[in-house]
Amino acid sequence: MTTRTLQFLEMPRRDPEKLAVSDRLKGFREIYAQFDETAAAEQAGRCISCGNPFCEWKCPVHNYIPNWLQLIADGKLFEAAELSHQTNSLPEVCGRICPQDRLCEGACTLNDGLGAVTIGSIEKYITDEALRQGWRPDLSRVRATGKCVAIIGAGPAGLGCADILARNGVKPVVFDRYPRIGGLLTFGIPPFKLEKAVVEKRRELMEGMGVEFRLGVEIGRDLAFARLVDDYDAVFLGMGTYRYVKGDFPGEDLAGVHEALPYLVSSINRELGLERDPGRFIDLRGKRVVVLGGGDTGMDCIRTALRQGAESVTCTYRRDEENMPGSRRDYRNSREEGCTFLFNRQPVEIVGTDQVAGVKVVETKLGAPGPGGRRTPEAVAGSEQLIEADAVLVAFGFQPDPPDWFEGAGIMLHPNGRVRVTTGPRHRFQTTNDKIFAGGDMVRGSDLVVTAVFEGREAASGILNFLGVTR
Repeated sequence: MTTRTLQFLEMPRRDPEKLAVSDRLKGFREIYAQFDETAAAEQAGRCISCGNPFCEWKCPVHNYIPNWLQLIADGKLFEAAELSHQTNSLPEVCGRICPQDRLCEGACTLNDGLGAVTIGSIEKYITDEALRQGWRPDLSRVRATGKCVAIIGAGPAGLGCADILARNGVKPVVFDRYPRIGGLLTFGIPPFKLEKAVVEKRRELMEGMGVEFRLGVEIGRDLAFARLVDDYDAVFLGMGTYRYVKGDFPGEDLAGVHEALPYLVSSINRELGLERDPGRFIDLRGKRVVVLGGGDTGMDCIRTALRQGAESVTCTYRRDEENMPGSRRDYRNSREEGCTFLFNRQPVEIVGTDQVAGVKVVETKLGAPGPGGRRTPEAVAGSEQLIEADAVLVAFGFQPDPPDWFEGAGIMLHPNGRVRVTTGPRHRFQTTNDKIFAGGDMVRGSDLVVTAVFEGREAASGILNFLGVTR
C-alpha cells in the first residue's frame, strides 16, 4: 500500500488543464482535460484518510471517497470503479457537474489553505478510464425475480432507480418523452460541461445491465398512465421540474424575452442535430444579453450566449456574490469568458414597446432572514437604473408541473405542487398510491443532479421492499 502521510505537503493540489478562453468560445466541447494515471494517483495520494471523512458525509450519495482515492493511489482502477458504483449510479456525470466546492471538496480537511483533494476530477477519471480499459458492471450473480417496474423519466432520478432495480433482478422499463436518455443531463446542461457522448455511454452500460428504454413516449398522451399501473408491478416517477419561475413584473411577454430552458434546449438540439423546427432556435449572436438569475441555469445561459457570439452578456442577481447559489466554478468560468455580473440588483421591469430595449433594476441590500433562513433582499429607494438589452433570459429556477393524470391515480401533492412521499425506512419515497413511488426534483424541488440520483436509488430500495425482493 502506498505511504502518503505527508504527500499533501509535498504535492500541491492540481486541477486538470482547461482550454484557454479563446478556444472555449469557439465551440461547445468540454473545457476540462482528463487526468492521466500518474496525475490521478498523485492527487489521490494527497488524501490523509482523516478518521471522520467529512467529504463522505457532505456528499449527498455518501460516496466512499477516501477508499476509492486510496485504490487510485495504489493503481487499482477497476476496484475503484466497482466501489464508486456502489453508491453512485452516475459517477462520471457527477464528477463533471457537481458543485464540489460546496460539497465534498468544500468539506475536505485540507480545504484550509493546503488545497482540497481534487475529488471531482478523480471521480470523473475513475469511470472514464475504467470504461476505456474495458471495465463493465459485474451482474454475474444477479438472478431475475420476474418483477418488472415502469419508470417515467430517464433523468438522474429515473436512471438511479433503474440501476438499483437491475442490480437486484428487477426489470426496469424506462419511458421518456425525449429521443435520448438523460433528461436535463442531455437537453438542459450544455455540452461544455457535459458532453453528450458521456450520457450515451451510460445508456449503453445500462442497456447491457438489462434496462429497457422506450424513448419518444409521453405518458398521458402516447400511453395512458393507468396502463402502466395495471401492467407493471410498481411505477416510479422521476419527471423533474420544468415549469419556470416568473418574475411577475411588467414586460416578461415582450419579444426577445426567453425562458432559460427552451433557450438551452434549442441550442443543444442544434448541436446534437436533433432540431426539428429551425424557427424555434434562439440565436443571440450580436445581441446585448441580460441574464436574470445567479444559479447554475443562469450560468449555463451566460456561457451559451457567449459561445453563440453575443455582443455582451450581463448577469443580474438580487443578492451579493457570497450568497449567489450557482457553482463557484461555473461563476469563475463565466467571468473568464466575458460576462459582467451586477450583484444586489433586482429586476422590476423589462422595458420596450414591441421588442426588449432594456431591463430596469433597483439596488438591494440584505435584510432579515426569511422563512428559509436566507436574508431577504430589500430595495434601496431611488436606486433605479436601466440596463440596455436586445434579449433577456429569465433563469429564476423551476417548479413542479404535475400532470392532470396524477389526481386520477390517487397521487397527492403538497400545496406547492411537489409529490407527497413517505419517509419511513421500509417503503421510502412511496406516494399516496401504494404501487407508485417518486423521487428527485418533483419531490424535493429543483435541486442538484446528485440529490436526484440519491433519491432515485432510495426509492428503488423502497420498491424492492414493497415487492418483497431480498437484496
